[in-house]
Parts: sequence; C-alpha cells; structure tokens
Amino acid sequence: MKSFSCLLLTGILVLLQACSPSVSRKSVFDVLEPATVLNLEQDTTIVLVRDYFPSIDKVDRTDSPNLKVIPYQGQDTVMIILHEDTPAMTVLNVHTKGQVGNIPVRRMTLQTQAAPRLAVFPASPDTDALFTVRIENGPATLYLFWQNSLVQTVRITDVYNVLLPGFTALMDRSWVRVYAVNQGGHSNDLLIPLDKGRPVLRQDQITRSDKHARIMYQVFVDRFFNGNPANDRRINSPEVLPRVDYQGGDLEGVVLKIKEGFFRELGVNTIWLSPITQNPYDAWGQIEDPKTKFSGYHGYWPLYITKVDDRFGNEQVLTELLDRAHEDNMNVILDHVANHMHINSPTLQQHPDWVTSPVTPDGRPNFELWDEFRLTTWFDKHIPKFDFSRPDVCQALSDSALFWLQHFDLDGFRHDATKHIDELFWRTLTRKKTKEFPDRTVLQIGETYGSPSLIGSYVKKGMLDGQFDFNLYYAFLNATVAPGGSFENLWDQLETCLIQYGYHNLMGNISGNHDMARYISLAGGDLGLDENQKLAGWKRRIGTGKPESFDYLAMLHALNMTLPGIPCIYYGDEIGMPGANDPDNRRMMIFEGYTPQQVRLKERVRRLTSLRSTNLALLYGDLFPLHVSRDVLAYVRIYMGKAVAVYLNKGHDFFDIRSLSLPFGLSTDSMVPYMGETVVAPQGFTIMVIE
Repeated sequence: MKSFSCLLLTGILVLLQACSPSVSRKSVFDVLEPATVLNLEQDTTIVLVRDYFPSIDKVDRTDSPNLKVIPYQGQDTVMIILHEDTPAMTVLNVHTKGQVGNIPVRRMTLQTQAAPRLAVFPASPDTDALFTVRIENGPATLYLFWQNSLVQTVRITDVYNVLLPGFTALMDRSWVRVYAVNQGGHSNDLLIPLDKGRPVLRQDQITRSDKHARIMYQVFVDRFFNGNPANDRRINSPEVLPRVDYQGGDLEGVVLKIKEGFFRELGVNTIWLSPITQNPYDAWGQIEDPKTKFSGYHGYWPLYITKVDDRFGNEQVLTELLDRAHEDNMNVILDHVANHMHINSPTLQQHPDWVTSPVTPDGRPNFELWDEFRLTTWFDKHIPKFDFSRPDVCQALSDSALFWLQHFDLDGFRHDATKHIDELFWRTLTRKKTKEFPDRTVLQIGETYGSPSLIGSYVKKGMLDGQFDFNLYYAFLNATVAPGGSFENLWDQLETCLIQYGYHNLMGNISGNHDMARYISLAGGDLGLDENQKLAGWKRRIGTGKPESFDYLAMLHALNMTLPGIPCIYYGDEIGMPGANDPDNRRMMIFEGYTPQQVRLKERVRRLTSLRSTNLALLYGDLFPLHVSRDVLAYVRIYMGKAVAVYLNKGHDFFDIRSLSLPFGLSTDSMVPYMGETVVAPQGFTIMVIE
C-alpha cells in the first residue's frame, strides 16, 4: 500500500511538470546532450559550458539559483563560486537561442554511511507512473532530469512514483537521470533509458547503438588471422627478430572470422581493430637485450593516417568487414593515432613546425618523459609528437580522424595516448563529430595511464565517452596476485572510479591489452610482478603457470562483465593465452587444438557474455556492496526489479552466500544460480539472478 505522502508528491510532480519552464515543447533536446553531473571539488571552479553541451554553437547566458556564476574569458566559459549556503546539489542553467538546458551540479562533500542510496523499480499497475524510485537512508532531496532538462526537485522519504510529460514519447531513445543528496552525502546516480517515452524493460529494446550494451573484443590485426597470404610482406632482415616482424594477420582474416561466427558465438558485439593505417616498410627503433629493431606491425607509426596499410588490405576489404559486422549486429571501432606520425611522413615533411621540440626547456632530450612532459614528449626519436596547443594542428588532425567516419561506416574510435594530447584537440574533434554526424552513434574511448582525476578530466565533458580503466585492472591484479592483496583495496578503487567517472560510466573494463603482460601468466606465477616483464618474454618461454590461473582469469572476466562500463576482452584472454609484456603478449592467435582448461574457460566467458547481453541489470543497474573483505567481494546490481548478485572468492576457504541479505527489500529466496553454487568455492565465483 502506498503512503499518502507518496501519492501527494506524485500529484505535485505532475502539476509542476505541466508548468515547469525548463521542460519545454521547443525541443531543447535537439541541440543539447543528456545531462551529466558537474562535481565541484573546490570553492572556485572554471567551467567550459560547451564541455557539457558540445553541440551548442553559441552560449547566450549561464546562470544558477544557488551559485555565483561569472563570465570568464568568453561567454561559453564561466567561473563558479560556491556560497557558504550553496546546497549539496543545484543546477547550472545554460541559455541558447531561446532554449534552456540544465547541468546538474553536485558539491563534493565527505561521504558517510548515512548517504542515500537509490534504485529504480517498476511502477505499480494501479498507477499511471512510469517507474518508481526507492530510497535507502532517506529522507533526501531528489533531482530528476529528462535529457538535459530538470523535471523536478522533491523531498522523498521512501518511494517516489515518476511521471513525465507526454512529449517525451517523441524521441525513440531518451534518458532519465536521477540524483539525490542529504546531510550524509550524495547518492548513486540512476540512469533509465526510455523507448518512446517508456522505460526500457526488455532486452529486445536494446539496439546496436546503445553504448552501455557494448561488449568489446580487441583484435591485434597482424597477430589475429592471415586471410590473404598474397599481401604478406615481412621485412626479413637480420636486424629484426621474427617476433617483432609482420606475421601476416590482416583485415581479410577478420572478415573470415566474422563469417565463421567466431565473434557471434563468443558473445561480443564490438570489434576493436588495432591501427590499420599505412606504416613504414623498413625497421625502426632498437633495444639492446636482445638486439633488434622493430617493424611497424603494430600500426602505431603512421606514415599516412588516411590510408589503409596494404599489408592489412585496402579500403574495399575494410568496407566488407564493416558490412559483415553490421549484418551480424556488431559494431567496429578503429584504433586511431593522432599524437604522432612517423618521421618520414609527408605530412611532417610539409609541416615541420607542427611538432613539439625534442629538447626540454632545461636542455634534456624530450623522449619518453611520459608524466613530466606528458603534453610534449616524443615516444621515440622516429615518431615526432604533434603540438596540439596549436589550433591549426588540432583542426588538421581532427579532420584526419573524421575522414574515417566520412568514408566508412565506423562505429567509433579507440584513441591512442589520450593524456599526451591537449584537451583542445579532443574538444575540437568531438564538436566536429557532433555537428557533422548528429544522428550517428560514435563511441569514443581513450587510453590514459594515470590517476582517476586525470583520466576523469577527459571523460564526458565534451571530449570522450570513456577510457580504459587501468587502475581498476591493476587493483584486481594486486588483490589476486600480490602478496597480501585484498579485495578491500579493489572495492575502494571501484568506489573512486564510480565517483570520478559516473555511476553509469562507459569506461573500458579490460582483461589485458597489448601493452601489459598477460594476466594469466602473472596469476599462475610463471611471470613475476616485480621482474622485468618485457625481458622475461625474450629470455624464456612464458606459460600459464599453476592450474588455478584459469580460475583467476575467469574471475577477472566475471568482474568485468558485471560492473558498470564496457567489458573488453583482449584477444586470446577468452582461452587463457599466456605471455610476458610486449611483444610476447602479441603471439599469433590460436583457433584450434584447445586444452580442456582452455575449452572450459571459453565456455565460461561465453556464458558471462550471454548474461551481460540479456540482463538489463548489468547494463543499467545500480551497484551496491553486499560483502567486502580480504578474500571475498560480493555486490549486486539492480534495475527495474531485476537483480544480478556476484560473489568472488579468491581465498582458500569456502564462502556461504546465504548469510548475506539484499538491499531494497529484495528477497534472497527469489534468487536462482546462474553460474556457481550458494557456497562459493576457493578461487571461484558465483552469480545469482532475480528475473
């Protein structure tokens, strides 16, 4: 039975929605992006308004009822000054062409156990509500946004029935975001996708364009499958050891694997292709132990950034690959290198002034100074770095990126070396993309090694959708492999990530990648955390080590597939391919002759991808901890009454999950096993579901 207060609030909401000036029939959503929260961590903050609404051409005015907003170096940039009485949450109003968009603004304060928690549930059939918001640790003030428009602010205690204006049905896909604050801190953020104004409740309502539904597979093109031996062209020089020469993988090989159903059967729906642009035909770079130069098999030394490398295929093969992938309802994103080009590139020969200085201001060689001079450092002597502080360079290089969208039906980019490129470039590229392809879904995910705050500075805010979460990967690695490792540290890192990137972020949750040693070799003890992981791959044959390494890798896949973000499988991690660091982690992919352990692991990964694809709680559900200790991590994700509970046990003892209760009144009696048992085995995991 609903309380009188809940019904009264619902009535108030309907009334205020009808007369709210911020939700207008003037289609503010045609020019603005869905609302994303602005977290204020300082008393004074500089905000580029178009970071939050990149499709706006001109900002007329910006104001706020609870903040002092001062124009700063232009109308689209403002200085926000907090008042002593600024509430924990408010809005920033952005005016353009007679329309108003709202940016949620959240004052970051110390979180306590009394902070509110939100979850979304189906509305009762005896109401006209679209859905119900339930709260724990209430009362709290709730802020509800549709797209970029503040629908209403209300004070709630337990449950709240949500209705929306009828014109929200005019859009095929739109979004509701819900935030809440009280004296204990801020809540998690709700994200509810709408299909023609009604909440998405079924998996068949999810399309290829829904970014939250992506499951990514990283293909290292040269090391995947040789579909056309006629284009093989190794350097075959005594200066180049075989493992850093071309192995023959190409785009036709990827096409053949699409046709064979490799990706479909594994359950992934997004293929990430390593760079396919033209690289040099000769060898460059050098290491002394062992002594070898390198070919450009990896694709990260572009000579031409708008031409397909003829060792990988041509434009026609790329088009066929995209067509076949889309026929299988899969996306394809391209690894794009903007930071640098090969020294022999005609572009650099025509514009030698476009690059940064190879010498630091204090006279040192400016090579591989990744953090000290991250915006100017060269990665090597033969790959000069572009100077992205120059607007003309940003314009030219962003046009080169757009070339691939203009000529091919690509679904997005993985952007190399994100943190080494000025924000001006990312803003320029995203605004061009938004303006030229307003109705096209283009995922942009970047690569940044660094602190969560640095990574978060590129996420949303008019730049990128997400980045790969290396910090979360390393937290899991340390928890499961390092002596004394604890899941408590992993949970702390996860909470940090959710606050920095958003509770419904599009960060890439990786099983590994081409720049790090294979997890299975570390987990199995065949490769040490503290040894030189590159040199080890040259000096000895690295294997999987202890048999339980396969169980630990399965646990990593289970984590990635059940967290917010985009799960990403590095090729071969679905079968436990071993390897030290580059280049040993880039062995040729194997497609047959699997061991029983490899067969079992691949089947477990397939079941995980199937669950990820079919359960909306894993796409849009909110995440809550159930148990956090040194050896056991348990959490649940909840969306519209559906729930997925995950229990990871890295210890040596069995763990009985029946002692744990679920939040928001969910009954453990309603849960059924999907993978595992109610008593979780050592080095194992269990997944339970409520349908």
